[in-house]
Amino acid sequence: MKKLLLLTTGGTIASVDGKDGLAPGMTAADLLGYLPQSRDYDMEHQTLMNIDSTNMQPELWAQIAETIAESYHRYDGFVITHGTDTMAYTSAALSYMLQNGTKPIVITGSQVPIHYDKTDAKKNILDAARFACEDIGGVYMVFDGRVIQGTRAVKMRTKSYDAFESINHPYVAFIHQSEVHYHKRIPSTEKKELKLDTSLCPDVFVMKLYPGTKPELFDCIKGLYKGVIIESYGNGGIPFEKRDLLPKLKEMIASEMAVVITTQCLEEGEDLFLYEVGRKVAQNLIILSRDMNTEAMVAKLMWTLGKTNDLQEVKRIMETPIAHDLSLEYQKESG
Repeated sequence: MKKLLLLTTGGTIASVDGKDGLAPGMTAADLLGYLPQSRDYDMEHQTLMNIDSTNMQPELWAQIAETIAESYHRYDGFVITHGTDTMAYTSAALSYMLQNGTKPIVITGSQVPIHYDKTDAKKNILDAARFACEDIGGVYMVFDGRVIQGTRAVKMRTKSYDAFESINHPYVAFIHQSEVHYHKRIPSTEKKELKLDTSLCPDVFVMKLYPGTKPELFDCIKGLYKGVIIESYGNGGIPFEKRDLLPKLKEMIASEMAVVITTQCLEEGEDLFLYEVGRKVAQNLIILSRDMNTEAMVAKLMWTLGKTNDLQEVKRIMETPIAHDLSLEYQKESG
């Protein structure tokens, strides 16, 4: 029988009705009280925090990672319940902070509180526990019967049960009636020691460009943040006519600020070398996001800046595939 640890952090799944609306109010023991006992695993539990995931912070990511690392040798797998709004950021952050693991770390939640008559909470926890019994290492999200790589999940819907999609990466597996069906065969996990690295620098800003963005906006973030992720258009170009943003971009880089260029398009990633508007940007010390999603980029940049301020090293780490955050062609390129 597998031995699992359930860690709860709050979120909709643990919410109860209050005078100001839904808010987390259930403990880990409360959640387990709604689930049937299993013959396949024994699940111990711990309430780490009880917050709406809107209030999740990088320091709390580190607390989750440290708790898993401290108890790693005592359990076969881990299930984390979490609010859906920032779950994709947390799953990505854990993927960087907890590497080389040989056990499944599975994050899940729900769109409807567990005590409601119609809820997806029970199914999601049971599916997550089922996948936590698999002989596979790494961080995964399990939601609505889908298993998503921890660095590839994006919340797409606010109410539907199928809230999350796997972006630019196949689903790892599907779970149907307690059976795990892999998208493709997963190679055996190489036996390594779990590596915990919670060095984080939260001084990261995400800027979404739109027609009319003022160059002066960049002056407001220079010096306040150490890194910026710019969500540009299409393949990732930066405007250089009328409201010319390139000089301010160069100023930020000269001030030793890490600049990542990505696209507002969810699928297929950026390609700065396709158009003139992209090549003018790529002439600078720009970090290429390729086909990473923004949630993974935020966590990865915080994690990278927690280790170094050297822009060349930041660029190298950010452009190196970790936990399947970049597609195969980029893994070959980096290798």
